[in-house]
Amino acid sequence: MREKAKMNHIDNEKFHQPHVISLFALVGMSITAIMGLIGLFNKNFVLAISLFIASFIYFIGYYTYKKFNNVKLSSAIILYSLYILMFYLMYTGGVENTGPLWVFIVAPVSVFVHGLKRGLIELMLFVIISIAIMSIPAEIIPHTVYSTEFKLRLLYSFLTVTFLSALYEYSRDQSYQHTLKLSEKYQRLAHLDPLTQLSNRRAALTILKREQARVVRSKEPLSIILCDIDHFKKINDKYGHNAGDAVLIELAEIFTHSMREQDCIARWGGEEFLFILPQTQAESANILAEKIQAKLQHHIVHYEGHDINIRMSMGIEQFKDNQSIDEMINCADKQLYQAKSAGRNQIFPKF
Repeated sequence: MREKAKMNHIDNEKFHQPHVISLFALVGMSITAIMGLIGLFNKNFVLAISLFIASFIYFIGYYTYKKFNNVKLSSAIILYSLYILMFYLMYTGGVENTGPLWVFIVAPVSVFVHGLKRGLIELMLFVIISIAIMSIPAEIIPHTVYSTEFKLRLLYSFLTVTFLSALYEYSRDQSYQHTLKLSEKYQRLAHLDPLTQLSNRRAALTILKREQARVVRSKEPLSIILCDIDHFKKINDKYGHNAGDAVLIELAEIFTHSMREQDCIARWGGEEFLFILPQTQAESANILAEKIQAKLQHHIVHYEGHDINIRMSMGIEQFKDNQSIDEMINCADKQLYQAKSAGRNQIFPKF
């Protein structure tokens, strides 16, 4: 159940992130295209062409996701093209030397796309390259020159935004982990009996449906054992309900150690237990039932100075073609009734 809950949350994350990335690609494609048109209108042809190229690259990232469903490649195209565009704007200055102001969108996009750790490493490299671009002497490579105050304020502001983005991503991840733990807890509550920690009736029915479908496909045998503690009411009346709970808990441990990995034991209700035995014929189920009864013959539950003997009656049923789950359980219940009618501590049918 834990793995299933975890996988469901991972699937939700995988479903959510690509949609945000594709939306960012559409927005980036639209904004850069509009800015390119403005550049053409202002006769800044070099900037306009650069923005049109960036818009086209965003379109490629969007198309890659929609056409091939390749999230990693799509996000890499979008993120690293954004880096290159930012380096270009810092190098050229953009319009009226305002190009570097666009760098603030880099931090949240980076940590969202690649997570906290990798995102911060890439942002560190981004900052180093940005400082290098703006610090190159114009005499060596002609580029837009910024004042020292502007570069320092840009750096401080960018680091602040990076810190806030990292904090948000950390909080988001913590919230996700907390939600995952709650989901796992509720999954356990929904499918486990709280006293014995065995599967509950609901989980057993789900497993039976799955095994029934498998049997129909593979034609392999499936058997169940429905068992009931003999004179359990007398145990509760004589020693108290806490003693009855202790008996149920010890029985659950005995059953668990007697089962194969593919078998399932469920608390069916009250003092009743259901064994689901895939790839098992009724004769083999009978052998298992006899082994459990043999263990119980020599087992004593010690509770507050009292020695409590446990005996069980068992009914066995093997799944038949075109038999419903309710019919199979009803047949096992009839076998259990015969076992009790025969004097209890019996297994029916007899083989």
